Amino acid sequence: MSHAFNWGLPPAAASFAPEIDGGIALIHWAMLLIFVLWGAFFTYLLIRYRHREGVGVRLDDSTHSLKSLVPDVIVMIFEIGLIIFYAIPVWAHIKMKFPGGKEDPVELNIIAQQFAWNVQYPGPDGKFGRRKPELINFYNPIGLDMTDPAAQDDVVLANEIHLPAGTKALIHLSTLDVIHSFGVPEFRLKQDAVPGMQIPVWVRPTQAGTYELACAQLCGFAHSLMTGSVVVQSPDQYQAWLKSRAPAKPQQAAAPGANF
Repeated sequence: MSHAFNWGLPPAAASFAPEIDGGIALIHWAMLLIFVLWGAFFTYLLIRYRHREGVGVRLDDSTHSLKSLVPDVIVMIFEIGLIIFYAIPVWAHIKMKFPGGKEDPVELNIIAQQFAWNVQYPGPDGKFGRRKPELINFYNPIGLDMTDPAAQDDVVLANEIHLPAGTKALIHLSTLDVIHSFGVPEFRLKQDAVPGMQIPVWVRPTQAGTYELACAQLCGFAHSLMTGSVVVQSPDQYQAWLKSRAPAKPQQAAAPGANF
């Protein structure tokens, strides 16, 4: 399994990952340059205005005081430019605009709960089965209503996501209880799952492999165990896997006292 424990960033395995990495690199190089320039400036001040016998203290006039603000103004202009020309466009591209095109995306529901990731695929009919809160129990964690014809071929998994490489995937993210955070470092993707909301998230995986999904928001005593696998396969392998999955057959209703 690929992981993020190395000296640099983990492998970039999503289409928008280079944009994120570019911004991180830009910020780090800018901070390094600022650090070097400020260090050189402070070194100059220490030498230029070191204590010397017979030289008294002299107060500079307001002109010199204004000149001292020049570095701060330059840094402020850089930061504002970074927000306007990088942060806002990239944010809009990743968070606000699902990419168009003739290609049909893979759609799936991811329903977080303490302490697992429930995954629902719509099956061959392309329709998600109806879910009802009153049907949620140990055997039916997402409350899938099997009286709904669209639910008969749905595929339901726990802590395991399969995606085809090179294909857009649209994830409908929600939670059954508290705030969780869907985080896959190789995708440069992190999104909170908020109670009462269904949040759309998209990604186009670019490299086949198995990546770790971890909850990035403290969500309870077993938060550290809330992990899963994201398996990126070739389109043919993905289709073969999807066909091999038996339709989910959860209970139609919860037993008395079984809900949580």
